[in-house]
Amino acid sequence: QVQLVESGGGLVQPGGSLRLSCAASGFRFREYAMGWYRQAPGKERQLVAQMTTNGRTINYADDVKGRFTISRDNDKNTVYLQMNSLKLEDTAVYYCNAIRQWTRDSEYWGQGTQVTVSS
Repeated sequence: QVQLVESGGGLVQPGGSLRLSCAASGFRFREYAMGWYRQAPGKERQLVAQMTTNGRTINYADDVKGRFTISRDNDKNTVYLQMNSLKLEDTAVYYCNAIRQWTRDSEYWGQGTQVTVSS
């Protein structure tokens, strides 16, 4: 059974930090590019960051560059998102995503974790 279980969300003040984790199981983690998406109320889900299987290629959304860092531990089947200098507009539900890198014929989503930035 495939599972992507996110954790680490919560309430934080502007300028604060959070670290999201996504523990994966039930598929070959090393074959999948891993990413984080987010969806704010009334908006479409958008890519935040994505990392290839070996970690050598990373893409970030323009509005998180320099503030967020994605990383993965292939031994622990876990992907992380370190979020620093959080802004009000970072408030959203954050979803973990896995997509088979070369064929893109298999894709999984986590259930999402809420991140709220508020003073």
